[in-house]
Amino acid sequence: MYILKRLFTMLVTLWIIVTLTFIIMHIIPGDPFSNDSKTIPEAVLQNMRARYNLDKPLAVQYVLYLKNLLVLDMGPSIQSKTTDVNMLIARGFPPSALLGIQSIVVAIIAGISLGTLAALHHNRPLDYISMFIAIIGISVPSFILAPLLIKYVAVKWHLLPVASWGTWQHTVLPSLALAVSPLAVIARFMRTSMLEVMHQEYIRTAKAKGLSSWAVVIRHGLRNALIPVLSFIGPLFASVITGTFVVEKIFAIPGIGKYFVDSIFNRDYPVIMGTTIFYSAILVVTLFLIDISYRLVDPRIKLVSKGD
Repeated sequence: MYILKRLFTMLVTLWIIVTLTFIIMHIIPGDPFSNDSKTIPEAVLQNMRARYNLDKPLAVQYVLYLKNLLVLDMGPSIQSKTTDVNMLIARGFPPSALLGIQSIVVAIIAGISLGTLAALHHNRPLDYISMFIAIIGISVPSFILAPLLIKYVAVKWHLLPVASWGTWQHTVLPSLALAVSPLAVIARFMRTSMLEVMHQEYIRTAKAKGLSSWAVVIRHGLRNALIPVLSFIGPLFASVITGTFVVEKIFAIPGIGKYFVDSIFNRDYPVIMGTTIFYSAILVVTLFLIDISYRLVDPRIKLVSKGD
């Protein structure tokens, strides 16, 4: 019952996002052809607007868009005459997803490890060093870190390619640039959570039974400390994937961010709406899966709603 309610909530959330995105895009003055109004005859402009249903009342446009969206048709791109939004997303999302997944995997593994070590060495040098690294990671945004990585790792030391896309080496620097900030946040979350867990009564009981320190940490401490961290990893995953836009631009990666940025400048309504809805769906689905994963991490958690 809980899962069905969450699925319903997820669908309602997506509908609200679609509606708000549609309204925001259409309350902006002008349309995608406003800049061409002085160079293209009015009759041609009217035909172009009619082709994309921009000549119809707003309510009719909304209904038509919803109908197409129900069959996963996000419409044609206004700027790319021979390409629709679905094709642009299919073409650009794999590089963006690869960068996002690589960076979040690095962030999770390194962040959990760093936070755990900091908690186990509380108020000792390793704790201070770990938190100093975390503070630096939080303070330096990816669009600042990316040029620094290019300057030193690629240009000065010649260890990795500067930019572009093709081999796994091209993914290392952008993935690192994206991973540092979430790594730092996860480390701080994990440290706080682990410190709280390690002072619980069941940890003392496990130690009293003669379990080794690492057995206590891995079997009892780490698993319970991960629960609050999981609630953060869900939106973090989506934000990292959507946050690849600037990094993609810096490293000249042909990801979906390129199309999204171009569509904003060109006022390509279908592409803007399509990418926004697509990434919103990723966020909503990720949060749903994270809710379900609580049960896997801790079987004591029951997936029930407030009314059950």
